[in-house]
Parts: sequence; C-alpha cells; structure tokens
Amino acid sequence: MVLLAMGPSPFRYSVQLVLAPLYEVIMARRRRRQGARCMVRRPSVSVLVPAWNEEVGIEATVRSVLASDYPDLELVVVDDGSTDRTAEVMLRLVREHEESRRPGRLVFRSLPNAGKSRAMNTALTLSSGDLIITVDADSVVEPDAVREIVRLYDDPQVMSVAGNVKIGNHKSAIGLLQQFEYLYAFFFKKADSLLNAVYIVGGAAASYRRSIIDTLGGFDETIITEDIEMSTRIQDAGGKVQYTPRAVIWTEGASDVAGLAGQRLRWKYGRLITFWRYRWMFLSIAPRHNLWLSWLVMPVTVIADLLLLLEPLLLALIVAYTWVSHDFLPIIVYAALLAVVIVFQVLTDVRRRQSLNLLLVAPIAWLLIYFIDAIEFQALTRSLLRISQRQGLDWQRWERSGVFSGAPVPNLPPPVVESTTAPRRAAAARRGAPPDSVAPPEPGTPARSR
Repeated sequence: MVLLAMGPSPFRYSVQLVLAPLYEVIMARRRRRQGARCMVRRPSVSVLVPAWNEEVGIEATVRSVLASDYPDLELVVVDDGSTDRTAEVMLRLVREHEESRRPGRLVFRSLPNAGKSRAMNTALTLSSGDLIITVDADSVVEPDAVREIVRLYDDPQVMSVAGNVKIGNHKSAIGLLQQFEYLYAFFFKKADSLLNAVYIVGGAAASYRRSIIDTLGGFDETIITEDIEMSTRIQDAGGKVQYTPRAVIWTEGASDVAGLAGQRLRWKYGRLITFWRYRWMFLSIAPRHNLWLSWLVMPVTVIADLLLLLEPLLLALIVAYTWVSHDFLPIIVYAALLAVVIVFQVLTDVRRRQSLNLLLVAPIAWLLIYFIDAIEFQALTRSLLRISQRQGLDWQRWERSGVFSGAPVPNLPPPVVESTTAPRRAAAARRGAPPDSVAPPEPGTPARSR
C-alpha cells in the first residue's frame, strides 16, 4: 500500500520529494551564478489567447493580461468561429483599447472554425514578441506572472517555461478535487524542472521562445493536445524546458464529472499519441535527450498507465486482504504519509492562503487519489479503444460558468473600465506583423466541434 502511494517508481517519487522543497534555493543559486549573463535587453512578449464560444470568461482573461506589470506586452486573441457573443465582447474591448491609448498592443481576429491549433498558429503570425505565452480563454493571469516567466529566459538554453496553473472554481466538490490534484502535481513539477524533465507544458500557462517555435514549424494542427506535442517536440530537439511556481494563472476547471471525464480523455488520448510519435525518446542515449526524462519519467508514465489498467484488481485484492486479516496498518500508514505530503505542499505553496482549505481534506487525500484514478481509468480505456479502432477525438468542452467574471481572484486588481493597451505599431512593423485590426467572422460559416 505504501509503495502504491509512491506510484510505479518509489525512486522517482523519493527524488521528487527531496528536490521539490529545494527548488527556490537551487534556482536562487543558479541566478546568482548567471549574474552578468542576464538579458541585456528586456524581451518583448506576446500573449496568445485562442477562443471558441468563451463569451462568459473572455473579458476577465483579456483584462487580467492587460493588467500585467510587464511593460513590453501585446495580446493577440483569435476567435475560432464562435457561435456565441465572443466576437461581440472582443470588439467592445478593442474599442476601449483604441480609446484608452495606453502602452501595449491588442489584436483581435475572428476566423472560420478550424480548431484550436489553427487559431494558435494564426495568433502566432499576428504576434511580434520575442517570447510567446499561451493562455486559455477561461483563465486569469496574475499581474506578475509574465514577469516571473520571463525571468527564466535569462538562461539562453531555456526554450520553454510552464507556469503554475491553479483552479479558480474550487468551492464545489469537483472543483475541490481538481484544486487538490493540481497542487499535488505541480509540486512535483518543481523537481522535474530542476532535472530538465518537464515534458508537459499545459496550454493554460505555456511559454516559448519564438525562435524555437519558428524552427520547429509552429503548432501541430493534426493533434488535439498541441501543447503536450509542442513541449515534447522541444525536448526531442534538445531544448531546455522549465517550470516556475511563481507565475500563477487561475483557470476554470470542469464543473461536473462528465466535463472532467471528457477533459481527461482528451489529455490521455493526446499524450498516448504524442508518446507514440516520439517513441525514440524512450531509453534514448542521444546526447540531445535528457536521461532522467528518457530513462525514468517517460517509461514510468507508461508503466503507471499499465498499472492503472490493473488497479481495479489490485484494489480488490487489498480490500480482500484487509477484510480477512483485519490488518489496517498498511492503509493507515498510506493515508498518514499522503496526508503529511499534502500538508507540506499546502504550507510551502506560493499561494498558501488560497490553499489552506485543502488541509481539511488531507486526512482523506487517499480517497481523492482513488477517485482521480477512476477518472483516469475511464480516460485510458476509452483512449485505447479509440486508438485501436483508429478513431479520432474532437475537442471536449463543458459549460462555462464565468467563474472570474464577477469578482477578482487573489492578487488580481478589480476589472477596470478601460483597456490597458494602446498601439505599438513600430515594433510590430519591424517584425512584419500587421497593424491592430479586427476581421469580422465570415457570414454563414458553420461551427465545428473541436
């Protein structure tokens, strides 16, 4: 039972438990060593927001990005054929932008529906920044998040940086479950970052050097998880991928079990496809590949999926053993160890105050883990079935509640009446980007599920 708590690799879990708490100390030492190598000039940043039927949350997302404390910033929003009021909301925000004449640049385009990856590539061509940050249209960016992401690019070898995604709608049971899961997973991401073994840079808080995206040919439009594919492609090319817990971006999680199940189906399906595409990275000795990633992280992830298929049987055996032997010690030890880990994660979290509610669920964290495993089990079995039948997968979406529309999230100022951007046409022209503009959606264009 204790080994079950550590997953398929107690060694990896133990290393992560040791390294993750040391993240800030090690990163501070690295920054001191870099010293004079820090960037001579501040890079320009483009934030890309693809949107599809996001009328309830897009305004909060746009306003949060424009409230960033990073000065050289532009925001590019591409509407992927929405059938709701997304374009209408954005047109109003663009008008506010033009009237405010504040620093920055805001670009909006509306296109026929062609999928998220196409919208991302369109936004990329409209942008002019040295660094690219992608944000989901149901997310809110804390004011210092962009600056914290940019700091890691002082290292010229860093090609991608993942931000710290947190769940904003955590008052419901399903929201609390996701809040717990994200805290647990992103804690261990700190250890993987120190070892350059981050292979998933989620699209809700992803960033890249423009140069690496241009070199690799943009986002893959043939896969439903373009974020996982891109970060894995960067690792395959020998690029350094990092994570910063200080760049906090709040997102709206699934509001019900069906939405959560659909989301995890997309993630699992996309990751399996990505692993197959980059199967040569497994157990690779190529100099460009990270050994920790190729020899432990990726193989252990596959082993974990194999064990997940056997988990119903393993749980049945554990229950039967406990029932017959009346030996509850393994369960007690497992629950206690997991509770201690959760308490430690909460107390060391960068947004500790917003995570304190998880202390109440620490004693039953083991039950939450099994519920998450049940969601992952259905996602894995459905993914394998689709792959075996050569079936694709459309974009999974749940009903948005606009969790950030009514009130600001922690550390984010209240919404303002005006946009905080104004034209930065000279820099855009140098990079060949078009002027700020709005293209209305083509009439009669049908929407397509993604």
